[in-house]
Amino acid sequence: MLKSSYPYYLAGEPVAANCDLEVFDKYTGKVATRVALADRQAIDHAIGAALAAKGPMRAMAAYERQAVLQHCVRRFGERAEELAAVLCVEAGKPIRDARGEVGRLIDTFRIAAEESVRISGEVMPLDISARARGYRGLWTRVPLGPCSFISPFNFPLNLTAHKIAPALAVGSPFVLKPASLTPVGALMIGEVLAEAGLPAGAFSILPCRREGADLFTEDERLELLSFTGSPGVGWDLKRRAGKKKVVLELGGNAAAVVDRDWDIDDAVERVVFGAFYQSGQSCISVQRIFVHEDIYETFRERLVVRTKALVAGDPRDEKTFLGPMITEQEAERLESWISDAVSGGARLLCGGARSGAMLEATLLENVATDAAVYAQEAFGPVALLSSFRDFETALEAVNDSAFGLQAGIFTRDLYKAQRAYDVLEVGGVVIGDVPSWRVDNMPYGGVKNSGLGREGVRFAMEDMTELRMLVIRTP
Repeated sequence: MLKSSYPYYLAGEPVAANCDLEVFDKYTGKVATRVALADRQAIDHAIGAALAAKGPMRAMAAYERQAVLQHCVRRFGERAEELAAVLCVEAGKPIRDARGEVGRLIDTFRIAAEESVRISGEVMPLDISARARGYRGLWTRVPLGPCSFISPFNFPLNLTAHKIAPALAVGSPFVLKPASLTPVGALMIGEVLAEAGLPAGAFSILPCRREGADLFTEDERLELLSFTGSPGVGWDLKRRAGKKKVVLELGGNAAAVVDRDWDIDDAVERVVFGAFYQSGQSCISVQRIFVHEDIYETFRERLVVRTKALVAGDPRDEKTFLGPMITEQEAERLESWISDAVSGGARLLCGGARSGAMLEATLLENVATDAAVYAQEAFGPVALLSSFRDFETALEAVNDSAFGLQAGIFTRDLYKAQRAYDVLEVGGVVIGDVPSWRVDNMPYGGVKNSGLGREGVRFAMEDMTELRMLVIRTP
């Protein structure tokens, strides 16, 4: 069960400043708990404390940073069912999926613990010409300093972990703004960090109103901004971030291509998962499905049957696959996009009905490419089918998007797989599976409107550090 209220964490300490933020049970719509909201003064204090912690954090030995991360791994394991229950309530995530996210939270911190003692450099010969005789060099990585993190609602634990864990691994203090719709998971991470013996000011976790969050972006004491969320917000933050480094993990409009040589039943099972897991509220949810014309009708028939069989309802029920969308307003938005597509000539294969924040798993075909549900990020339980004859044409269709996060290609042809990897304008190509697949040590991020930079622990650590060169002259 959730507590009746939660404090925020300011410079590593819990502060029960108020109970101003109501957090709703996304399935029942009732208030589940209340969370303290930070004001501008608290955020300013947190950034100052992070700056003061820059030296002590940088001075931590690798084994000390690793011990902090290992403490988190142990405590998250001990509190795993509690964390999953919180996700189930505040995010509306089906309990089985919530447990899966807790597992990924633990994985992410475990990977960071391993990488924290692997930050290495390179000895570099400099005597490339006569003038450099007697010179040698080496370089290593040093932490940037105070980082600013803004995390989204859809994976409140693991996407928060992908910011916090790399920062701890390199020794960078941070301030974090969790999503106002799902702040409790991040605050529970804060509870565990507060036990870990970090230097004073090493972390702050501060729910706040969007209009009060300017300091997270604009304050010049911060060295890096890492934001996960919508493209419109992300690109505006980059514009306002000033001189600091910016990492953006934004939206997607992910495509899956199913060639005629792939097992149909396997592709159907994976596409159902990729399209409707998390109620489609994932940047790499399968939104566009391109199927070879030779198998299209069979694939469509089996996909519709499998989609109709999905169990929707209370996220607490072990049998539930499809829970609510994050708000009723978001469900209404997507319902209207589906309706507009049908009015424009699309065929509704199944789904489309809404009750509150619950939207049925929906399949459409023959959707116009200028329809919102085709061209924009749906971020909900809807997927679009179309057929192709020529593989190159299918790849062109995948690229015909403002987004480029990941793509999935179901083919047994090595040369087609290589061709997809060569030409697709995305951050990652997954062969034999949906674009929705991710493991937490791989580089993850996109191109075009999907963002800048890469997450995945080691790659985030690179963004949170900078190279420092040493040159030695032997007289």
